[in-house]
Amino acid sequence: MKPLSSEAKSYLTRFYEILDEMIQNMTSAKLTDSISHNFIVQMIPHHRAAIEMSQNALPLIHSCALRHIAERIIREQTKSIADMEAALSPCSCPCSPERDRTLYQRRMDQIYQTMFRRMGSAPETGCIAADFMREMIPHHEGAICMAKNALKYGVCPELVPILCAIIVSQERGVREMKSLLRQAGPCR
Repeated sequence: MKPLSSEAKSYLTRFYEILDEMIQNMTSAKLTDSISHNFIVQMIPHHRAAIEMSQNALPLIHSCALRHIAERIIREQTKSIADMEAALSPCSCPCSPERDRTLYQRRMDQIYQTMFRRMGSAPETGCIAADFMREMIPHHEGAICMAKNALKYGVCPELVPILCAIIVSQERGVREMKSLLRQAGPCR
């Protein structure tokens, strides 16, 4: 395996900084008696990390298809953050039953650990485009699982369309990135 270029090292250094900050912010979010509130305060740092990861990779990506995906991540997740911030106040009031909160958060913790591990152990190939996709796929898959987990419980009505939009957009992104990875050209 050839040594990583200085560009790849800089990219990876920033990726790991973003990942560490995301982990810290998601796991230290102030939780309440509302599953809806808890989802929002944990998902906002998750989305912010995706935006920053995309911004980190975008200047270094030459594939038009992957550039489009990274730009869409920035655009869609910026909108999703705004939607969640607008929903935070109305979604903070309804209390969720303790049993539901316990089950919800237990599953969230499992999703986090899997996502954090997979993102942190993604191969460092020196091909920034491929590395970015291998990091972003588990990030998106984590968001899908988190949104589906929240939908199992009584969440506020304002949150439901946000959860559905997360699932649809992130599933599309995973499909597209997996397809690009199967092709031979993300590093051209």
